[in-house]
Amino acid sequence: MKVSEMLVPTLREIPAEAEVVSHQLLLKAGFIRKAAAGVYNLLPLAWRVVKKIEQIIREEMDRQGGQELMMPIVQPAELWRESGRWDVYGPELFRLKDRHGRDFCLGPTHEEIITTLVKGDINSYKQLPLLLYQIQNKYRDERRPRFGLLRGREFIMKDLYSFDYDQDGLDVSYNKMYEAYNNIFSRCGLDFRPVVADSGAIGGKDTHEFMVLAESGEATIVYCEGKECGYAANEERAEAVVTGVKDDTPVLELKKIHTPDCRTIADLASFLKVAPERMIKTMLYTTEKETVAALVRGDREINEIKLYNILGCVKLDMAGPATVLAVTGAQTGFAGPVQLKGVRIVADPEVMTMTNAVCGANEDDHHLVNINLGRDFEPDIVTDIRLVKSGEPCPNCGNKLLEARGIEVGQVFKLGDKYSKAMNATFLDENGQARLFIMGCYGIGVTRTMAAAVEQYHDERGIIWPAQIAPYHVAVLPVNHKDEHQFGTAESIYRQLVATGVEAVLDDRPERAGVKFKDADLVGYPLRITVGDKGLAAGQVELTTRQTGDMKMVPLDKIVDEVKSSLLGLGYTGL
Repeated sequence: MKVSEMLVPTLREIPAEAEVVSHQLLLKAGFIRKAAAGVYNLLPLAWRVVKKIEQIIREEMDRQGGQELMMPIVQPAELWRESGRWDVYGPELFRLKDRHGRDFCLGPTHEEIITTLVKGDINSYKQLPLLLYQIQNKYRDERRPRFGLLRGREFIMKDLYSFDYDQDGLDVSYNKMYEAYNNIFSRCGLDFRPVVADSGAIGGKDTHEFMVLAESGEATIVYCEGKECGYAANEERAEAVVTGVKDDTPVLELKKIHTPDCRTIADLASFLKVAPERMIKTMLYTTEKETVAALVRGDREINEIKLYNILGCVKLDMAGPATVLAVTGAQTGFAGPVQLKGVRIVADPEVMTMTNAVCGANEDDHHLVNINLGRDFEPDIVTDIRLVKSGEPCPNCGNKLLEARGIEVGQVFKLGDKYSKAMNATFLDENGQARLFIMGCYGIGVTRTMAAAVEQYHDERGIIWPAQIAPYHVAVLPVNHKDEHQFGTAESIYRQLVATGVEAVLDDRPERAGVKFKDADLVGYPLRITVGDKGLAAGQVELTTRQTGDMKMVPLDKIVDEVKSSLLGLGYTGL
């Protein structure tokens, strides 16, 4: 392709709304343009990247026995009501009515549709297992669309659904997809890590997220420093190890002390000269049914996802000042578990190891010291409800946990019978008995994967595409477009490359060489061939690798072979 004929509207200034690198560079390099908040046009360069990611996905899905289909984006509300998600999914669900007043939604996911489809056409165990997938647009009405393609309202996603005879079959399907996802993101050239995660609105039991490691990632993951262990988890699901050990300190008399304006752990630690780990932090939450008190050690943070899952509630919110006052009789900052009436108490296991602790007295400007389990309070539930941080011991092997930021690009779920049971989706087993399908679902954000690649691979000059998903492999640049010898040589090299299967562009624009170099770096072509007077005088051209910045002079009769060799070294295997 000649650059003069391409739609690549590069920008010299980064729009102020672009907060993260991928958003900035995809706009600046002419890959995307905004249509509305969270909705983007994918321009030709972006679409080439998307199609390459999709092709890798298709190959790996098909390799595992997946069959591609296409399901409707517009979904009838009655299916979502049947599954119980119409009222639960929340405001992120785009809802609409047809001319007859019937409710529909734009699909954020397709569990209801696929379950209904299979329920109607699969009736025997002999037709299982079944792996069905699609690649299409999805819609979620994000409250605050941001970060370009990383958090949009319209995006491209691959979703596969597995249907199995039993749990053992689901394990096989899940492992197939786990393997396929590792292959997909490896083939895309990404540095990623699969981590144990929370299933969220999709539901189900076991789930892993696939995280592309990047400083700009919204998610925090913790992973074991021991290479042999392999433990990694999203911060929301990371298992906490109880580090406190119940000591033999004599139990002291409970006392109430005046603590003016000490509303935070830091204030109280400074006032009492007591370490935060000797305190009990009491946080009040409300659900659709009740108010609960969550207890963790003073130096810990509550993991609201863990608490939400333990309570089995539909919604979980921090209690407001009015609720805190009504429950404790005090302002926010002075809650404690002693004589706390009318609320369930959920305590982290570390709290159970504490002796002579400090907590709020449920009275303004007062705290209790020497609080002890059993004598002074008893929790209703004892379970892990805290966030895990780097430096803590690994729950598998005891080595230190490290921390990184990540961008979720895929997730695999074991749904079990969550949807088949709700929607009465059954098949007949070998004995003629009706059994519920055992399901799994497996998603990959295609446009998000493209953005994550930019977050991971860029420098101050622009994007550095992995060769496997780059829009084009090579940019051929004549230094002086008016020089017939330079231009003719550049065009000849370009045609040779294209003829041998290398995706190349010829920058034939009447621009200065510096402009062409800057645009090539901004767009992120893996290789650049520069055709100039000095090189041609020696029968050579300059080959530059974008990823490393390495430059070398290559004889004209060797340039095609050298390009192929360089692409192979960059991980591209398509030639």
